[in-house]
Formats: sequence, C-alpha cells, structure tokens
Amino acid sequence: MAAAESSVKSKAIEDISWLDAEKEYALGVHRGKLVCRNPKGKKLSAVPKWLKETELAEQLLALCEWLADHEMECQHRIETWMLRSLPVPRDAVEAVWADPVWSDALRNMVVTPLDAKGKANTEQTGLLRDVVAKKGIGVVDRDGETQWIKAAQILIPHPILIDGLEDLREISVDLKFSQAINQLFRTVFSATAAQQDLTRITDFQGGRFAQLNFVTSLCKRLGNPVRGGYACNKIWENSIPLEARFWVGDEYPESETSTGELIFVNEEQVPQKIEDVGPVTFSEGMLMASQIYAKRQVEKEEIDNS
Repeated sequence: MAAAESSVKSKAIEDISWLDAEKEYALGVHRGKLVCRNPKGKKLSAVPKWLKETELAEQLLALCEWLADHEMECQHRIETWMLRSLPVPRDAVEAVWADPVWSDALRNMVVTPLDAKGKANTEQTGLLRDVVAKKGIGVVDRDGETQWIKAAQILIPHPILIDGLEDLREISVDLKFSQAINQLFRTVFSATAAQQDLTRITDFQGGRFAQLNFVTSLCKRLGNPVRGGYACNKIWENSIPLEARFWVGDEYPESETSTGELIFVNEEQVPQKIEDVGPVTFSEGMLMASQIYAKRQVEKEEIDNS
C-alpha cells in the first residue's frame, strides 16, 4: 500500500510543468498551489521566502488566485443551474468539458435529458461521467448501466426533484463517486400537510445567540445576506422569484438575539402560503434556517435531554 501511494505521489510530481527559477530552482503549480524544486530535483514541502518574492513566483501566485476564482465561478454557475432548474444546452457542456475545472465540477452530477418540448425524460436520469462529442453525455443510470444522452438540452435537477434519488445515492457510494457541488446528499425538506395552510414556519424559532454579530457573521459565511433582521435567500423556481426570510434579529450587534419565523415573500413583499411555495424554494428556505439554527447556543439542559 505504501509503495502504491508513493508511486501515485511520484506520478503527480512528474505531471507538474516546472519553470526555471533563480539559483537553479524550479517553480510550478500543483493542485492550485505554488510548489518548488531544488537544484537536485527534489520537490520541497514549502517554497523559500526569497524564492516566493521573485517575479516568476508572483506571476504563478497570480495564476493560482485566478484558478481558485475560476473554480469557484464554475461551481457557482452549476449550482445556479441546479437551484433554478435551468435547461443547459448539451453543446455548452461539450464545449466546457475540455477544461478540467469545468469537468471536475460537472462530473458525477445527476442530469436528466429534456425533449424538444422541455419535458424531462426521467428514464435516462443518471450520474454524469463523460462527454464525447460524437456520442453525447455519458451517464450511469439508476440500474448502474451506462447510457449516452443525445438530447439537445439537459437538466441538473435539485435533489427534491430527482426520481430514484436513493438508488443514485447508493450507486455513488458503491462506486465511490464524489461531487464538487452538493446535490445527491444535500439535505432536503418537503412541506407537511399541516404546513400547507401556513404562511410562516416556526420549526427553527428560539435559537439563541450570545451576540447578533455571531449570527450575522454565520449568515455571511453561508452566503445569506441579512436585511431588516432577516437572513435572506432568493430563489427562482419556474421563473418565479420568491425570497425565503429567516428572522435572526435587528438589535445592537453586541446584543443577545434569538431566531424566529421563516417566511417566503413575493416581489411585493407579501408572505405566501406554503402550498403556493415551490418544492425547491421551500426546501432551500428550510435548509438555510436549519443551518443557522444548528449553530445556536445550546444550553446544558438541552444537551441532557437530547
């Protein structure tokens, strides 16, 4: 096992394109980070400070930063396709597949072909594994079989909309597939019958935070802006925008606060009945509220009773 791991590491080092640097050192980029090799050809665990300050190193560090931004941008774009259920032209997928950043982000995402009328063909839903111009988009379906999608458009569905989700989860675990964007194992929520007539969800109220600062910082890390005391998440479903809003407080930044209601408002700021909220919008709003609530200040009695 140790010999095999050493062989893999050596192969990765060989794949680095080294550029001649000062004092017979060499610099390169590996997995988005600046790396160096000494005059004897040994890859060092860290780049010496003097070498990092050279012009070549600065250029490569700028490249590393660009690559990181590019990776984030690709993943954000694909997540947007998933959250908004946007049709994606097969030609577009074929065009970007040659870029390893794009292909790494797309690989193992669940995709579904769309017919000429935009209707999903769930029989061909599968995990995206390869893209070949003459064959189409190669997927592993729910039966573990390989299929080639030749439809003009595909959909990257939100997990709440995936038929046979558990089967695909099982296949991905068995085959050790991983996703750059959390789709298969994203936590999903469906509205209960009792919630359908409500205009507000109170499942996550009463989450205490010692300071409002703490919860607003958490919201920022999660990508949810805070406006008027609410953490917000705007979602487009079937081209209709609704905003999920979860109360986190609007007192002084250093004051204690507690979470409150989760509501879904339209563009006129009117709270909607849950029965009028789409499944993706409801699920993502509940996910936002649950993630914030999970970081609340937990009392000792609550731990003892859990």
